[in-house]
Amino acid sequence: MVKGGGMKRILMTSVVALGLAFGQAAQAQDAQTLADIRQEAAILSVEIVKLKRELSTTGAPNTAFAGASTLERVDTMEASLTKLISKLEQLEFRIGRIVDDGTRQLDDINFRLCDLEAGCDIANLPVLEPIGGAPENGATDVIAVGPGSQAPMEGGGQLAEAEQSDFDAAKAAYDAGTYQQAADLFGTFAQNYTGGFLTAEAHFMRGEALSQLGQTSEAAKSYLDSFNVSQEGQRAPAALLRLGSSMASLGHIDKGCVMLSEVGNRFAGAPEASEAQAARQSLGCQ
Repeated sequence: MVKGGGMKRILMTSVVALGLAFGQAAQAQDAQTLADIRQEAAILSVEIVKLKRELSTTGAPNTAFAGASTLERVDTMEASLTKLISKLEQLEFRIGRIVDDGTRQLDDINFRLCDLEAGCDIANLPVLEPIGGAPENGATDVIAVGPGSQAPMEGGGQLAEAEQSDFDAAKAAYDAGTYQQAADLFGTFAQNYTGGFLTAEAHFMRGEALSQLGQTSEAAKSYLDSFNVSQEGQRAPAALLRLGSSMASLGHIDKGCVMLSEVGNRFAGAPEASEAQAARQSLGCQ
């Protein structure tokens, strides 16, 4: 079973192949990529400053608990403690999001810089540690993606309702056969809810809509985004299967074969594993 750095190298190779499918001039690509790198570096710098600000105090704590009786003061303390725990959970979630998103952006910058440098081997790039270092005491830096995995936030009920409503609107457009509208709506959804439990599904469905429109290269990118967001989620086997098939359709047979092989390696018990094996045989994969 191929995981960790091996899978990362495979996904990086896929990104390179997808970029070649657009047929843009190499010089123009380099200039645009450098501009993107500068922009993303600036964004990361701002996010780090915000993160430091979260760790700064805003004044002396209020330790005066009014109440005529001991019981009333205990109730007041309990309410204050509950409020502090809620705020702590919100900050923990936000910091986790910053670390996760920042690490991914740095990893992407690292990849693109290597792509620009002569003699740099993308396949041998080291796996980046999360921003702030590896977690201690057995903790994990992986942010779970799924219903109920997010920490409660103020207005969480309204956010979840709006998120579901936006997703349903995009899905309705897809079911109605208006694939361009569906692709646009799913793309907007993925940008607005980057850490939502429906984000991986939105990327996948955008890929499905783009496939219906014959935009195979863009569809492959969406399948790759879906897999990257949730590599162990319910849609992960299908996203990897679609990615491999799309790569083969774009003429990158060897890359497609590798992707299809990974479906069986990572998700041996999934129905997509047998589909991937059949696709490999039809492509003549070794």
